Amino acid sequence: MSNQHNTQNLSLDEQVHLATEALDDLKATNITVMTVEHLTEVAERIIIANATSKRHVKALADKLGAKAKEAGLMPLGREGDKDSDWTLVDLGAVVVHIMTPQAREFYDLEGLWSSPEALQALAVQKA
Repeated sequence: MSNQHNTQNLSLDEQVHLATEALDDLKATNITVMTVEHLTEVAERIIIANATSKRHVKALADKLGAKAKEAGLMPLGREGDKDSDWTLVDLGAVVVHIMTPQAREFYDLEGLWSSPEALQALAVQKA
């Protein structure tokens, strides 16, 4: 399913609201929404949320996927298995990272996405 189809059903703000509400319903904490459209073409918003455990990470990702599908927004992908401390749910314009606090601190996505220089350094390393 294309990204274009995903965005036809819900506006960007509606997608963000759907995701944050689904996460909040299952007690995710420290939900952060970052605007990244000026840094990448991959997504317009990144949402990062804490889960209390690996099991909670899975439950939150499952709930988010189900809520998105109910709203007609088919997730484009999901990374992270059932025993992961970090799961990514790709909703197209919105990418959601659900992490244990330890994983969030270790990977520091907020720091990475807040620093265009750090992103550029990573891109150069991969090239």
